[in-house]
Amino acid sequence: MSACGGAAKPPPVVGVSAQPDNRVPIDFEFDSLDNRPVNAASTRGAPTIIAFAATWDLMSQAQVDFLVKMAKHDGAAVHYALVALQESKDRELVEVYSQKLGVDFPVALADAATIAGGGPFGDVHNVPTVVVLDAEGRLVWLHPGVAKASEIRAAMHGN
Repeated sequence: MSACGGAAKPPPVVGVSAQPDNRVPIDFEFDSLDNRPVNAASTRGAPTIIAFAATWDLMSQAQVDFLVKMAKHDGAAVHYALVALQESKDRELVEVYSQKLGVDFPVALADAATIAGGGPFGDVHNVPTVVVLDAEGRLVWLHPGVAKASEIRAAMHGN
């Protein structure tokens, strides 16, 4: 097939930095639990870390703990968001979960496509999954499982 039109660019390797200049910005919007949007427009201008998690998962809780500490250190220099892979009927549970864990950054509920393993970020249903977007909104890293702060920071800086 590659002889007919050239080789297709491979998708980003899971857990490995992708080349951000070869990606297009990801368009997304999730149902925020408050008035702070969790969408593509709200993440532009700074690196963004989004954790896909579930309230029933202990590893998700560990990931959120890491991100809460990182967000306190980074301030406004990095955007953070937590997206719960849970249905709207679990909204109150997600609110209590994020409050108890001290989450100060925006929290949202995933849409049906994302919960089902589709959506703009692809299959992120293995919780937790962390994605890093560059300041233009392009995916530079996707990591299923708990990601340490050092790994996330390395991905943000292209290492």
